[in-house]
Amino acid sequence: MISEGKIPAAIIGLGRIASLLEDDKLREKPCTHAGALAANPDCFIAAGADTDEERRSLFAGRWDVPVYADAAEMIDAHAPKILVIATHPDSHGKYCALAAARKVPLVICEKPLADTLRGARRIAALHRQGKITVLVNHERRYSGDYRKARALLDEGRLGPLLGVRALLYMGKKRRLLDVLWHDGTHLADAVMFLSGRRLIHRRSFGASLRRHEGTAWLEGRLDHDSVLGPPVPFIMELGAGRDHLAFEIEFSCEKGRLRIGNGLFEVWESAPSPYAEGFRSLQNTAEAFDGPTGYFANMAADAVACVQNPSKTPQSSALDGLRVIEYLHHVDRWK
Repeated sequence: MISEGKIPAAIIGLGRIASLLEDDKLREKPCTHAGALAANPDCFIAAGADTDEERRSLFAGRWDVPVYADAAEMIDAHAPKILVIATHPDSHGKYCALAAARKVPLVICEKPLADTLRGARRIAALHRQGKITVLVNHERRYSGDYRKARALLDEGRLGPLLGVRALLYMGKKRRLLDVLWHDGTHLADAVMFLSGRRLIHRRSFGASLRRHEGTAWLEGRLDHDSVLGPPVPFIMELGAGRDHLAFEIEFSCEKGRLRIGNGLFEVWESAPSPYAEGFRSLQNTAEAFDGPTGYFANMAADAVACVQNPSKTPQSSALDGLRVIEYLHHVDRWK
């Protein structure tokens, strides 16, 4: 039974990120939109929509809510105040426009924001014009370890940022360009979030991004935005052919180094070298991140806060999502 005063939420697209990944025994919970909404004390899942009958059946059985084949019918029936769009990126624009037309206050849009730069700009325009608030699920902005890393870089303990390197392996035989658009979306946004700068592409070399094997390098820079100072060099290694996954970012600073990624949190600081007189070396501080990151739970909490306070800007908005698409578009264009 739903208690009075809770915010109704609905989900379009009832696949892995919407619900099914809750069955993954190794992932931190909640790890899906439905899991996060169900766990939040201030909202509830009102309904779900998907064109696939099997997914509708699984969702209805798990969350005990009505399901629909038609998203517009669901919105009209339940008037959600939070609408999750967890469909393929080429349909994000259509459903954001539908939400705006139906006066839904807030949309949680899965990444990437859209599959084209034009589509991303249209969604960002809806957000910028105040027709709808769009929160993009770039989950690392909500993750406790990345928040800790951002605070460490901001406090200046490691000195000025001088360079950023990133590593992305996500599938042995996946096309490199597909990895970039699917998983590189998270990486590019995390780099911009942690550095407070805009990521600009310059050139690609190595394997073609159209290939399913080899290694490509994406070279660019981080331009100052809210942070003053000269541009910071950036390079990403994007590879196939590995039998393992890797998602890592290294921030090289004047007085140390920060490495963060999937299962990785390392801080290295400059100290007198134990190997040679008159030199300094990097030493691991043994700092770590313990406990759950709260990445999905914090995202749901931000969505609720934005509904409760319409003037609030999401921690991960459509404008942040647009910046990622601008970067991906230029990499794709100059491949």
